[in-house]
Amino acid sequence: MLSWEERRQLVKTASLYYIEGLTQEQIAKRVGVSRPVISKHLQKAKEYGIVEVFIKDESLHTVELENKLETRFNLKDAVVVPNASSKELSKKAVGQAAANYVSKNLKRVKKIGISWGTTLAEFVKEYPFERREHMKIVPLVGGMGSQHVEIHANQLAYELAKKMNAACSYLYVPAFIESGELKERLVDMTDVKYVLEEGKNVDMAIVGIGNPYHDSILEKIGYLTAKELEEFKKVETVGDISSRFVDINGRLINHPINDKVIGITLEELKEIDDVIAVAEGLNKVESILGALNSHCLDVLIIDESTAAALLERVGDL
Repeated sequence: MLSWEERRQLVKTASLYYIEGLTQEQIAKRVGVSRPVISKHLQKAKEYGIVEVFIKDESLHTVELENKLETRFNLKDAVVVPNASSKELSKKAVGQAAANYVSKNLKRVKKIGISWGTTLAEFVKEYPFERREHMKIVPLVGGMGSQHVEIHANQLAYELAKKMNAACSYLYVPAFIESGELKERLVDMTDVKYVLEEGKNVDMAIVGIGNPYHDSILEKIGYLTAKELEEFKKVETVGDISSRFVDINGRLINHPINDKVIGITLEELKEIDDVIAVAEGLNKVESILGALNSHCLDVLIIDESTAAALLERVGDL
């Protein structure tokens, strides 16, 4: 219990610091004590409820979500984007946040790898025009065909390279190959082998996270059949990271589809210094959790609703 004199001193110190705006050093000189004493007074004023600190800003909630995500999933960084009024605007906002984040974190980056998907397409669309002639953009997974070309890894790599005024590689093979023999022949081709090797050695990888069951582009393109989706459910598939399918624990599913992919593996992804996942949508909560549990990701850029649902799902909200 504080005496009247002790309480008066704490109130005086707090008033000088928080209301009059004096520094701790200035207060110390005025009352004739050392600066550490003033620091202890201010801390004590909080402990006894004399001072309560409130942060009035709409971004406070998203910052709290970011801190929880970083702690819970051992991430280097998390960016949570405030809710938007529609799914289209939400995806655009997440793309803008990803573009801003990547642009500001390229100090030691010479090669960027990029996967594919609609959210990554928004990221590329929102990326500013820059001059980064020393950079090179590399597709991390194959992608050919006439459907949804605008979201294929090759196209995104090309568009991002244009925005950066950078060089670009191309992986001229499909993302999935039915025949094991054909896949072996393709990955053994000099050009393909070279780009796959480049993909392993990028400084930064930007990947999407997919849900195979809801609004799946892979299903629309024809890479996934109804039969495969039923098989996915039996082996508890929750989503994919750069076309590698995982369960809720982040383990590769026991299904032949993962052997059909031409692109970076999860083990290779783990070796990259900075892996940035860009994801949006409540339908991807389980998919994102599986991706995080794979321990491939270093940074997560996500919308507020999905971040909150994800943390609630793991009991950290």
